[in-house]
Amino acid sequence: MNNTRWQEYHLDQTDRTALKGHKPCTVWFTGLSGSGKSTVANALDQLLNRMGCHTYVLDGDNLRQGLNKDLGFSADDRVENIRRVGEVSRLFTDAGLIVLCAFISPYSKDREFVKSILNHNEYVEIYLSTPIEECERRDPKGLYKKARAGSLPNFTGVHSPYEVPTHANLKIDTSEKAPGEIADDILAYLVRIGIVTPALVMGCRKATA
Repeated sequence: MNNTRWQEYHLDQTDRTALKGHKPCTVWFTGLSGSGKSTVANALDQLLNRMGCHTYVLDGDNLRQGLNKDLGFSADDRVENIRRVGEVSRLFTDAGLIVLCAFISPYSKDREFVKSILNHNEYVEIYLSTPIEECERRDPKGLYKKARAGSLPNFTGVHSPYEVPTHANLKIDTSEKAPGEIADDILAYLVRIGIVTPALVMGCRKATA
């Protein structure tokens, strides 16, 4: 028997959003290891911060140091990893933040789950389509080398599948542009869908001119 229920409070997302000057959303970066998810999320985070936006980055490696430290990299553990991240991103979005999530998130159903628990237009999916050859050339953590040597099982792109997004809001190859340029492109998209106002962008440009 379920003895719990959602506790309602007088303040809601609308009240919290009114304090911030922008709308909340979850920007979900998905792609292979080495595709640039954390790098681009970091660049966008800095750009939004300079504009006065309230943001937070949820990073795959960072969450595995604490909240998800009990999870491995089996298919079931990957599903649970993204489920937890999705629930955290929903809470942060409800708090009125722009949440930047950098996760391989290889399975379409898991990305769809995160989208399904957020309100309409609060989920923005960014597919970093950087070719595996480029990701493996970068290999910033030496993971591809370990996977090819057989010492790192269940590695996405080598032993485990990556299900390419078919309806991502943006598809970006990070081998073609610098992180700062990509952040500008994503910001332009956030302005276009009404998350960030043009006035915020103009104010930031005037302040840094």
